[in-house]
Amino acid sequence: MTEPLVLQTTSGPVRTLTLNRPAALNSFTAQMHAELLPALDTAAQDREVRAVVITGAGRGFCAGQDLNDPAMVGAPGELDVGAVIERHYRPLATRVRSMPVPVLAMVNGVAAGAGANLALCCDMVVAARSASFIQAFIKIGLVPDCGGTWLLPRLVGRARALGLAMTGDKLSAEDAEKMGLIWSCVDDAQLLDKTMALAHKLAALPSQALAETRRALDAAAPMDFADAITLEANTQRTLGRQADFGEGVAAFMAKRPPVFKDR
Repeated sequence: MTEPLVLQTTSGPVRTLTLNRPAALNSFTAQMHAELLPALDTAAQDREVRAVVITGAGRGFCAGQDLNDPAMVGAPGELDVGAVIERHYRPLATRVRSMPVPVLAMVNGVAAGAGANLALCCDMVVAARSASFIQAFIKIGLVPDCGGTWLLPRLVGRARALGLAMTGDKLSAEDAEKMGLIWSCVDDAQLLDKTMALAHKLAALPSQALAETRRALDAAAPMDFADAITLEANTQRTLGRQADFGEGVAAFMAKRPPVFKDR
């Protein structure tokens, strides 16, 4: 029996999805997409799951699109790369960005092309010191995809986004952390422990508020100040009616740890 291309493991409230094509640095194929998206949907629907970690098997996180995959094979000038984006990468990126729980990328090696931007789609990225990020698209005459054109300038500003995208140079995890592209760079030996500790920390927080924090920050980016405050008021109105708000206030007043249950 063929081994799954996406492995799923659960540790309490944390679901880990591992891209499982280590011999090909976990590069994407149509079949991997066909397993990863449903795995994310399943995690989103499982009310026991309160955080998701995405990582890669072996020595790489994800090298991007496998150019040998049948989905990418066509006569010169006839391959519709846009159709591949619409069929696979749009659903994947929008699913990650709309998860009802926080999503962490645990980057254990190279993250290139769509693999780099899949990581950046996640709420937080923890990378091993030996890991690297490469916007490799320019090397084959393309632009960043899997949300890269939207994510890069928002994370590091236009100048650095252009530099990363136009050169396609390798960026170390340490430099990625320094420029604000990722949340944290840690020693290789600590990657698993540090990532899982962060995932469990987030899993203990109010899930709805975490998801709404992501949504509000993204939505406020193009707004003027007054509209952003209106968005805040509307979001707080909704969250203020949830049980987790009442629990948080009660725990604060009683000087005890809160137990959040909303999802």
